[in-house]
Amino acid sequence: MSDSVNKEILTSPVFSLEGKLALITGGGSGIGFYIAQCMVQAGARVVLTGRRESVLQEAANTLGAKASYFVNDITQLTTIPALVEAIENKCGPIDILVNNAGINMKKFAVEVTDEDFDKVIQTNLHAVFSMTRECGKRMIERKQGSIIMITSMAALYGIDRVVAYTASKSAVAGMVKALTTEFSPYNVRINAVAPGFIETPMMLTAMNGDISRRDKAMDRTPMGTWGKPDDIGWAAVFLASQAAKFITGVSLPVDGGNSIGF
Repeated sequence: MSDSVNKEILTSPVFSLEGKLALITGGGSGIGFYIAQCMVQAGARVVLTGRRESVLQEAANTLGAKASYFVNDITQLTTIPALVEAIENKCGPIDILVNNAGINMKKFAVEVTDEDFDKVIQTNLHAVFSMTRECGKRMIERKQGSIIMITSMAALYGIDRVVAYTASKSAVAGMVKALTTEFSPYNVRINAVAPGFIETPMMLTAMNGDISRRDKAMDRTPMGTWGKPDDIGWAAVFLASQAAKFITGVSLPVDGGNSIGF
């Protein structure tokens, strides 16, 4: 994104997140970190959560004074209510929740064990619901809030060897629709970003190890390039901002046209 576009976003009051507090799960690395970085540039304070304190600490130091972190394993569902309470007690009301933390598993379906499947579902679906419920209770009481899910191209069309991931992300996309009917009357908006193929070290390693898969993904992306992590970050800023105040229940593909490519 160009400097002129960045400047326009940061100076336009409808895109500003000044005075907002955003909780970003898995915010210490990857796409989660870039979402946090974009939100800080838009004026928000951010709280990062994750399991690795060293990663969180480095990310918070990089982001500066507007960033803090809490070490937490979101798969331990019973810890989530206390986590949300601790964050609000220390940092203030959570205005924005970004459910970014997630895992993937690349295996043929017939090789996926029940334990494999459960592990992905526990992280990508159960934990997302628990976090959403706990933050949502408080947002509904305050009659304001924005919750952003991270789904996937796997929720929009079939991709081989990711059956558990696809099931989890498809369920999250459905959950957006259901929660919209319950939360939106209280001015709590629920939306999702569905990233396409985004240029992260993990994605590049996976693609370079499977050339036919890489070529297939690129061939069906009309823009002919991989996305950048801050493409997802700025989309999240938009959905969290007043510019999107009448947008709820949407799953927004940020994919260079991949989801409709041929």
